[in-house]
Amino acid sequence: MSEVKISAEPRSEFGKGAARRIRRDSKVPGVLYGHGGDPLHLTLPGHDLLMALRTPNVLISLDIEGKTELCIPKAVQRDVLRQGVLTHVDLLIVKSGEKVNVEIPVHTEGELAPGGNLLEHVLDALPVLAEATHIPESVTVSIDGLTSGDSVQAKDITLPSGVTLDVDEDAVVLQVLSAQAEEAPEGAEGEAEEVAEA
Repeated sequence: MSEVKISAEPRSEFGKGAARRIRRDSKVPGVLYGHGGDPLHLTLPGHDLLMALRTPNVLISLDIEGKTELCIPKAVQRDVLRQGVLTHVDLLIVKSGEKVNVEIPVHTEGELAPGGNLLEHVLDALPVLAEATHIPESVTVSIDGLTSGDSVQAKDITLPSGVTLDVDEDAVVLQVLSAQAEEAPEGAEGEAEEVAEA
């Protein structure tokens, strides 16, 4: 996984008014926590943070007044109306070799069997336990030839070395549903016509 360097500043002002002032300067309020230390309130550059968060579970090397902390995003809040605008971020301190609980996106490859069936993502992301500095960006699952009634369970997914499931191995991740539309009950069409004529 890639490591992104971002500079941050300690933050001493709190409340909605202070947060609005920070955002007006194209910056984002955030909190850094973990490893038993007191939470550190920060101000981060909005554009740099937004670019970094395009990578799921990105590893961030945070420079805070000359001190470097490795961290990963744990909670990201976005503007309800403008999804490209960040309003707050929680960052978790991590150490090399440490295992962390994360969710990695599930991607698919291949084609379902002919028949117009639908693929349902029961889990969009797979909960796993991975080394903090080696979190996979995603996992890819083949759906080639799957047909209605078939499913892919967590245990069926091949994970990178050092990564283990953090969910029941029998949990359904993907399932194939029949796309056949329900037929209207007999006589329904005639009843509708009678109502219209009345």
